[in-house]
Amino acid sequence: MAGGVGEPGSRGPRAAFSGEPGAFAEDALLSALEAPRSVPVAGFREVFEAVRDGLADVGVVPIENVVNGTVREVYDLLLEHDLVIRGEVVVPVRLCLAALPGARLEGIDRVYSHIQALGQADLFLRGRPWALLTTYNTAGAGRLIAERGEAGSAAVLSPRAAAHFSLTILADGIENDPANRTRFILVGRPNEPFAIGWRRPLDGPTVPRTTVAFAVRNEPGTLLAVLRVLADQRLNLSTLESRPSRRVAWEYVFWADIDADLLSSDAAAALDAIRPLTTMVRVLGAYERLAAG
Repeated sequence: MAGGVGEPGSRGPRAAFSGEPGAFAEDALLSALEAPRSVPVAGFREVFEAVRDGLADVGVVPIENVVNGTVREVYDLLLEHDLVIRGEVVVPVRLCLAALPGARLEGIDRVYSHIQALGQADLFLRGRPWALLTTYNTAGAGRLIAERGEAGSAAVLSPRAAAHFSLTILADGIENDPANRTRFILVGRPNEPFAIGWRRPLDGPTVPRTTVAFAVRNEPGTLLAVLRVLADQRLNLSTLESRPSRRVAWEYVFWADIDADLLSSDAAAALDAIRPLTTMVRVLGAYERLAAG
């Protein structure tokens, strides 16, 4: 299951991610960690299970893309598993169209990729008479074409993944938004020392963030009361998302990213003030935000 991406003999952290070598999640772990050892698995659930079962020290999963928004499955997996967020890294998403060596753009009739990548390149794709076929991962689309030797097929993936599978780039920079970015989180087991070496952020000092999941009574003003606590404590709320609780019909859990370490003594009063206003509150991690170049 695992294949190293660090130096030979590396003793860096075992980092699980969904996909194949060259996936954007692997870009995230390479940006965030010193000499990680890659543990590619089949999907997001498998990332959480690999960390839970001790097969990986840390897991890397996408949480939000600037074009397609949040990854709802990851929110649900965070509540389902007893893991905590250890860090965050933002990775640029550069997409290309690649095919077998010798292929030409006019000879393509099928394009494979993850559904999110197809959406992030739809301005380039939708004006052409191609069948768009989804795969579980962008790099996996490249592997599929290479292993099958599929003439007439192309993949939307990163240039690094195209090179890994010896594919020819037919068109580069096909993402809709040149500023396209995906935010990844790193998850680990709770109550364990996290002695993993971070790479230095490339655009300045780290910024703390706390992710909290909470539920409130279905009464007027209950959500407002929680938000007022944050405002009174002068805490910036950078994300607020709701998800079905999966326990009671029409009951929702709110997810909040707060730009502070709520587990520190300076901000703990805010967390104490929130608890009486909620029916459930869970701190999913207080961690560093890191940025890739």
